[in-house]
Amino acid sequence: MDRLWSPWRYQYVSQAPEQPACIFCEHAAATQDEQNYVLHRAPFNFVLLNLYPYTNGHLMIAPYQHVPDLVETPAETLAEMMKLAQAAEAALRAEYQPEGINVGFNLGRCAGAGVAGHLHLHILPRWFGDTSFMTAIGETRVLPEDLRTTYQKLRRHFS
Repeated sequence: MDRLWSPWRYQYVSQAPEQPACIFCEHAAATQDEQNYVLHRAPFNFVLLNLYPYTNGHLMIAPYQHVPDLVETPAETLAEMMKLAQAAEAALRAEYQPEGINVGFNLGRCAGAGVAGHLHLHILPRWFGDTSFMTAIGETRVLPEDLRTTYQKLRRHFS
């Protein structure tokens, strides 16, 4: 019998607070960028790794301002977000040589937003065949690289 260990998810599934704090606001205010997997800080946004990635290299860009959607986000924040998305694409292409890249927003909980109250942009590398029966049937992702390794690989692209 094979075993798939994902101990990093235990905290997530066992400690759901009744009113969770905004992870993006917490990371924006914190100074432990490496511990929080914050890759880069720009004037209006920051780039960080997704703690529960779909694939290795799954990045997010979030504004410092706690805004729920595009309509309420200032134009300069959105413009900088797109420039950071370009930098993220370049970093992912250089480091992982993906066959494609997904870029997108999930606005609202029913649209798939895990943190519905704070706008954030997902950017993740994709490859043909990167989904399998584990994802489709077992609702489990198999990731060959831990977050610390991903952080070290991508951090140098944002220095």
